[in-house]
Order: sequence, then structure tokens, then C-alpha cells
Amino acid sequence: QMQLAESGGGLVQPGGSLRLSCAASGPASTIFDMGMGWFRQGPGEEREFVAGINWIGSATYYADSVKGRFTISRDHIKKMVYLQIGSLKPEDTAVYYCAATRSIGSRNRSDYINWGQGTQVTVSS
Repeated sequence: QMQLAESGGGLVQPGGSLRLSCAASGPASTIFDMGMGWFRQGPGEEREFVAGINWIGSATYYADSVKGRFTISRDHIKKMVYLQIGSLKPEDTAVYYCAATRSIGSRNRSDYINWGQGTQVTVSS
């Protein structure tokens, strides 16, 4: 069973940045067969897609609201996925989740079958 664990969240001022990390563990055949994504869920909000990446390829894709501000990347050797979040706004405040899918390129929550526990990002002065 694939396991995902996020870290790197915290309190940051508007305009600041953070680097979120997602550590993957479990069978290598499962880990490297999956595309990876980041979602977020603000208080009282629906969980929404943020960014995605093909683990064994070069394709990345983003929600329009974060294009140019967030960058998703990965390290194959360390089995890590990262989300660099910058130019942060109060509306970026949310719990950020790492997730895995076999539907490469999907932005739909229902296509992601493995989830981490989430890491809180709070953007406030």
C-alpha cells in the first residue's frame, strides 16, 4: 500500500513563500506507476486541485489560480514530491494534501486514490 506524508506547512505573511514536501513510501512498482498531485481545502471549502506532475515524465499542470506562483517538482531517488508556493495570498490559506493517481493529468479529486494527512498553510499578517 502506498503511503504519503506531507510536511512544510506553517504560518507565512502575505507575499511570502513555503516549500511543501510529500514523502512517498511503499512498493516501488506502485509509487512509480502513479502521477502525483497537490490539492488544498480551505475552511468550509471544497477540496480543490492545485498542481499535478507525471512521476516518470516531465509534464506538469496547474490550477489557473496558482499559475506563475506555485511550482511542483519531484526527486525520483528520494521518492519525494514538492510544491513551492510563493507570492502567497490570504486566499491560499488551506490544508494542502498530496495525492496519487493512475489518471495522469487528472484534476478531479475522485481520480486520486492515495492521500496524505495534509499540512496546514496559513497566510496572514
